[in-house]
This record gives sequence, structure tokens and C-alpha cells, in this order.
Amino acid sequence: MVRVLGDTRTMDLLDWQPPEQLVVGRYPENLVRSQSLRDRISLAVAETLKSCDRDREDLAAEMSAWLGEEVSRNMLDAYASQGRADHTISFLRLLALVHVTDDLRLLQLGAELFGHSVVDDKFLPWVEVGQLAAGREEIGKAFDSALRQARKGAGR
Repeated sequence: MVRVLGDTRTMDLLDWQPPEQLVVGRYPENLVRSQSLRDRISLAVAETLKSCDRDREDLAAEMSAWLGEEVSRNMLDAYASQGRADHTISFLRLLALVHVTDDLRLLQLGAELFGHSVVDDKFLPWVEVGQLAAGREEIGKAFDSALRQARKGAGR
């Protein structure tokens, strides 16, 4: 498709961007596969720390400021280590880590254990539309069934 000078209606195919992700991404399974939930969490913390382009000292300082309690680099290292079973990250500190890294995959890891997904608030109206559509279908089937039963009864 050739774009004519001054043409504002023709889109450039190379400008296309994929749509924004509805559900928060997940860790690649091969990176967090483990025998226990404790190890899976430590692998997820390790992956978050690895994929974050910031120094662990800075992350620990920012977590400390957000929490109002001391978090050290050594603690982050312990949370990311499968060998330190006595240092599993607490939920409060996990939230702080999410806050400073902006890596929502940590929340998704927990949500998927219960068959749920983390979704951005701006998409909640669409989730509600989906729930209502599912309910509408179920009500429609129940209505049709009741109508058939009523017609059978009226024919007696």
C-alpha cells in the first residue's frame, strides 16, 4: 500500500503495535518449575530480580522506604534462593517487591493457584460483560427449558 503525501487516512502497516495485554503475563513454566510451592516462589522472585534492570541494593532500599522497615540486599538474595527454605518471602514483602519492580507476574503466580488471573482494573467492565454474557446464556437455556415444560403441561 503506497501512502500518498498528505494522506492522513491510510495507516502505515509498519506502525502497527500489538494490542495491550488483558491478563498479566506469566513466568515461562521452565523458569519456575519445581517440586514445591516454596521453591516455585523463590524461583519467581529470582526471575523478577534477574529481569529487573536495577541493582538489588536500590530495590532493597526502595522496599524499605515503602514498607517502613529494613529490607537488605542479603534478604532479597535469600528470598531468591531455593537453598534458603527458612527465608521464604512474606506476602507483605512480596507486595513491596511488586511495587518496586512493577512485575505483576508475582501476583499472577499466586492467583493462578486458585484458577484466577490478575487483570488491570481498566478491563474490569469487560470482565463483567463476559460474566453477564455467560449468565445470559444460562438464563436463556433455563427459560427455553421452562417454556417447553409449560407448553407440555398446557397440552394436557
